[in-house]
Amino acid sequence: MNFEDLKKFFFRKPKNALEGSEDAAPGTQQPAPSEAAIPEKLAEKCEKCGQIVLSDELRDNFGICPKCGHYKKLDARARIALCAENFTELFADIEGGNPLEFPGYEEKLASLRAKTGEKDGVVCGTATIGGVEVALFSMDYRFQMGSMGYAVGEKIAALFEYATAHGLPVVGFVLSGGARMQEGIVSLMQMAKTSAAVAKHDEEGLLYIAVLTDPTTGGVSASFAFEADIIIAEKGALIGFAGPRVIEQTIRQKLPPGFQRAEFLQEKGFVDRIVGRREMPALLAALLQLHAAPAAGEQTEETA
Repeated sequence: MNFEDLKKFFFRKPKNALEGSEDAAPGTQQPAPSEAAIPEKLAEKCEKCGQIVLSDELRDNFGICPKCGHYKKLDARARIALCAENFTELFADIEGGNPLEFPGYEEKLASLRAKTGEKDGVVCGTATIGGVEVALFSMDYRFQMGSMGYAVGEKIAALFEYATAHGLPVVGFVLSGGARMQEGIVSLMQMAKTSAAVAKHDEEGLLYIAVLTDPTTGGVSASFAFEADIIIAEKGALIGFAGPRVIEQTIRQKLPPGFQRAEFLQEKGFVDRIVGRREMPALLAALLQLHAAPAAGEQTEETA
């Protein structure tokens, strides 16, 4: 929708009941049935610079604000669509419950499932990136900020086990506020379970690439997020265990500028490369093709 359409929508003088409606059916003052001419969400406000950006423009720009360059969070399936093709979902039937009978938690889960269309905070499956078959997972900020409970841990562990059995590399798009407090020790145990699955995948000489997005924190950063062979981060992503405010309150010191941001972690050696969202698909394709090349070469020699 262009600027002229926006002006017509926002500044059109509404007709009163006596004048009827422009869309009224003949002889009546009720609007005739028709498709809505205006999209549900015309524009959005950037959470960093506060500028209003047309939704179409933001989508065409990979979710990056054209005014200030801020990276908007992408839901799990949008992230997959950006970087991969031929996606087939796995383990979609796994969902969590309320093992500790935490008050109101079941209602919260039901509400989130209805709102997002997802059963929990991660989507897993197989796909191709740059022509290479991969197993991948993508975490969803809309589902309790991608926090890891039973279902998230089970799905990610199962994906690594599937990848190990089928000799596939894993690509993980990580976004999480940490372990899910409503599930207590059940959630924390998933740190060990996912780490064990990653270790077995590694023992088979298979590649694991983690793409850390904003935020990657808590129990997820202390387990599978930082166990990858190659760790990539998006620009400006918050990455760490405890949040900056918690650390400041604990040590009673002011933290340096940019602390726990992707650039800071790259400087300290925790992140291999920071990649812009536009360049991410090409980089992942190149890395996966490079990893697959030796195996293809050996097979050619044997065949010859």
